[in-house]
Amino acid sequence: MTENTAAAPENNEEAKQPGFRIQRIYLKDLSLEQPNAPQILLVAAEPTVEVEVDVVVNRLSDEIFEVALISTVTAKVDGKVLFLVEVKQAGIFEFNHIPPEQIDPMLGIACPTILYPYLRSNIADVISRAGFQPIHLNEINFHGMYEHRIRQAQEAALAEAKGSLPN
Repeated sequence: MTENTAAAPENNEEAKQPGFRIQRIYLKDLSLEQPNAPQILLVAAEPTVEVEVDVVVNRLSDEIFEVALISTVTAKVDGKVLFLVEVKQAGIFEFNHIPPEQIDPMLGIACPTILYPYLRSNIADVISRAGFQPIHLNEINFHGMYEHRIRQAQEAALAEAKGSLPN
């Protein structure tokens, strides 16, 4: 009988251990546009490429979050769009018994870092399948991106607080 009562607290403690789990990684949306084809394909000039990447977090339940990397890659020749690729690479992540102050950095840094190789691969693949040389995105410092967002939010809150003060 003492063995059963001794085992129960251990199981209870194990159940309360912090845990992080990837439930699923998936391609949520993909779009390729070549609005000026076929005429622009005959232009023999080097394209300019613009890349935008953003992180969006959606809370699904108390412990489950969807994190999505949204990227737009635009290639232009002579000011006209050669191709435009929009990709939303997402994942569902589960956080068990992790302190709330640690969840936000994980959502803004760890989860995007996990998703990014999938995003890069999908972008390179769709551009290649469209008949162009694949574009391999450079690495992104998600930690720096996260800190930049925190600073922007703090500055916006400070500006709002100053704006609401009576003159």
